Amino acid sequence: MTRSAVMTSMAISLASMATFSGIAAEAETEAMFPASAIKPQVSTPTAIERIAITGSRIQREEMASTAPMTVFTAQDIEKTGATSVEVLLQRMTASAGFAGNQTNAYWTEGGYGSTQVNLRGLGVNRTLVLLNGRRMLNSGTGANSSVDLNTIPISVVERIEVLKDGASAIYGADAVAGVVNIITRQQIEGVEFQARTGITEQNDGEQYKLDLALGHVGERGNAYVAMSYDKTQAVDMLSRAPCPLEEINGELVCGGSSALPGGRGHFIDTNSNPIGDPLMLLPTGSAPYTSSHKDNTYQYFNAVQPNERVNLFAYGEYDLTASSQVFAEAMYTHRSSQLPASPQSVSGIVIPAWHESNPTDADFLLQSRRLAEAPRQFNIQADTWRLVTGLRGDLDNGWQWDAAVNFGSNRGSYEVTNVINKARLAEATDYSSCNIDPNVPCADFWGAGSLTPEMLDYFLFNMRDSGGNEQFSLTTNITGDLWQLPAGMMSFAAGLEHRNEKGWNDPDPLKISGEANTAQQDPIDGRYTADEIYLETLLPILSGLPFAKSVELTAALRYSYFDTFGGDTNYKMGLLWVVNDAVTLRATQSTAFRVPNIPELFGGIDQGSMNTTDPCSEWAKLDPSSNRYANCMASNVPTNYKQEGTILTDRGGNAELEPEEANTFTAGIVWDLGFIEGLNITLDYYKIEIDNAINSVNGSSKLAACYDSKGMTHPFCSDEHFVRDAMTGNITYLQTQLGNAANEVVSGVDMAMFYQKEMGSVVTNTTWELSYLDQYDLQTYAGAPVESRAGTIGYDGSYTKWRSNLYFDVTNDNWRFSYNIQYIGAADDQYANAGEIGDSVDAITYHNAQVHYQMDNNIAFTAGIDNLFDKQAPYHQSFTDGNTNTMTYDLMGRRYYVGMKWAL
Repeated sequence: MTRSAVMTSMAISLASMATFSGIAAEAETEAMFPASAIKPQVSTPTAIERIAITGSRIQREEMASTAPMTVFTAQDIEKTGATSVEVLLQRMTASAGFAGNQTNAYWTEGGYGSTQVNLRGLGVNRTLVLLNGRRMLNSGTGANSSVDLNTIPISVVERIEVLKDGASAIYGADAVAGVVNIITRQQIEGVEFQARTGITEQNDGEQYKLDLALGHVGERGNAYVAMSYDKTQAVDMLSRAPCPLEEINGELVCGGSSALPGGRGHFIDTNSNPIGDPLMLLPTGSAPYTSSHKDNTYQYFNAVQPNERVNLFAYGEYDLTASSQVFAEAMYTHRSSQLPASPQSVSGIVIPAWHESNPTDADFLLQSRRLAEAPRQFNIQADTWRLVTGLRGDLDNGWQWDAAVNFGSNRGSYEVTNVINKARLAEATDYSSCNIDPNVPCADFWGAGSLTPEMLDYFLFNMRDSGGNEQFSLTTNITGDLWQLPAGMMSFAAGLEHRNEKGWNDPDPLKISGEANTAQQDPIDGRYTADEIYLETLLPILSGLPFAKSVELTAALRYSYFDTFGGDTNYKMGLLWVVNDAVTLRATQSTAFRVPNIPELFGGIDQGSMNTTDPCSEWAKLDPSSNRYANCMASNVPTNYKQEGTILTDRGGNAELEPEEANTFTAGIVWDLGFIEGLNITLDYYKIEIDNAINSVNGSSKLAACYDSKGMTHPFCSDEHFVRDAMTGNITYLQTQLGNAANEVVSGVDMAMFYQKEMGSVVTNTTWELSYLDQYDLQTYAGAPVESRAGTIGYDGSYTKWRSNLYFDVTNDNWRFSYNIQYIGAADDQYANAGEIGDSVDAITYHNAQVHYQMDNNIAFTAGIDNLFDKQAPYHQSFTDGNTNTMTYDLMGRRYYVGMKWAL
């Protein structure tokens, strides 16, 4: 590589502030001349076009970011072996917390099989996802609050820019933790075909991927269409985790569920009192039950969920005049997932001695019995469309403008087979009257295999929910130079946006009525409209001075009006100080906000009786000097009051929610080590503070906060939160709906190093990313204890303090070898008892390797190994899926893949 190319690489590294890996000069080349990575490299032209990077609408010939960024180019993606956007983004050191992925057996936002990105661990709905600079619609099975990354085919991605900073002043709501801008290719000439297959070392989890693109570039325009098919086969949980582990007498042993396929319970006397020890039911009698008989629930789950996707993407543009152009892009994705789940169980059923299903002479209380004769399956279907069309052009004064219409639609369904109909189960277990009606068979629960198909068909049904999301927006932007100042050209950008968001979810009628043996749910149907205007400017302050080669100030202001809550104004200030050719300093201060999403606003009210602790139960026994004692007495709670039973509680959405508000500060340095040619280092500090965060406070905590406050001055003490009967002292109403009560603070440091070295015909590239999470404090409501998540892991994800990614590749003529080392630091289990097995996890390091061979200008082959040393996922207590945190660690083990590309 020439000296000029190396200098270009440094310039681009400064522009992106944290290049992911690969040759940065190639990133700029591909940005201007999108081409397959397997085609001959085009030399970097001397004239650089005006571009805008994520986090700014201003287009300039040379654009540097005041905020930290990570950039993935198409070649970077190829080197990682990633087959989806999710795999790529969730490996980032800035990713943390809870997000859906393919090894997750829990329901995530968007449904099983959906995937998201969670920057800083702040939540998937606090990261804004853009496609070509425009919002992507939320997608999944209905009324969703985040983007399913599976809807974006990775085969057409030119680069991904990840802004790790609040950007509501530029892009509007939801850009709290950062912005992911996925930029697709603009041109394809000819035919491109790619195929890839992979398998684990245990000969399962097969993956298949096919991509086909057809395109043409003409004198006045170009167009292409790309098709992609991805399929992953299931991996059985037992092959990776033989059983659920639990600690007994200081050792890990196999555990499971006490809901046995044959049934478990007690014989009872005429007063329903238990007789003898617990028993498990056998087809012809019973036997003593011990914990060693627990049902191994892992037999019902997958370690990796099957997934199948079909993606279509098309893009075209045409020059109307020498200075204006019409463009359009269209996208369609179909996703389907089918996965098993544990059969449902029944409890509390008395099998009388006189009934034919009871082979004994005593009544039996069935405490639990798993319906192993009727395994469940989840079937997820989702279809997502998106169409964008618009105009763009240049004005005579050099300004650039664009206007676009963006429409997206998503439809999804969620079906669960073999769900219990509670009303019909009651009929089938009313042994005094069932079978009298020939249409109501009596259910026989005595022993495994006792339930006939006729019995099961009567009280089981297939539950189906459906829903969707829609988005419509009109946007227009203009950017250009205002006037020449002594230090340089003052530039600006401005724009308008009108957006409609809609989401709905229609649960199964039996789920709405509460007759299904699952959580009761009301329908969701909501929408909101936003109108926004923004202004951004870049002001050169100093230029050409000692210790100030250039100093630039950027400022942005955005006003947003939502019909659900009113107006909100956000700003962003940025400073870029190029001290000299080696050192650049940068800083940003900004505000951001997250709008309550449709399920939060319109989720409806679910009412049920909850096991809630009343702080005034037996309050007369408390310390008379305590606030709780004084408040219970002042509330006229009877001195002999003792809580009995549950409390009627309202849960669900809240139409009165306000936006979350955030303040973000970043400061960093970019250092070009001149004494080591090709080496750049960035170091950035960040701090994000979120106020009025939306969450639900459980009833026990809410009541305790009220009665422990001095003079019952806590906001939770108002009638809108709970009502107590003046005569009996019982709480007759309690509200735990979502509210603006929480506060969160996150801070840490990101470091990135980029090094390129040429040794004759050999070129090496090294990128090292390192993140340190210094603070993640969460306070669920005012006055609540502060929960520190930094350095912890739990069922809500990993917040380890240290994460690292090292990427290295060496290229020689037609060969390229790539190597990746991913490090995840140690963490304490947030919900485990200290001193027990699994109360913490050690650091773990994954190694991935790939070899790429370019046969000629048209054909290339790739082979790779992920998890090269077959690292096993660590055990920790609070995650019951595979005995580990499947959001963070790899359950698949060592796996291999091969692929080929062909272009004509």
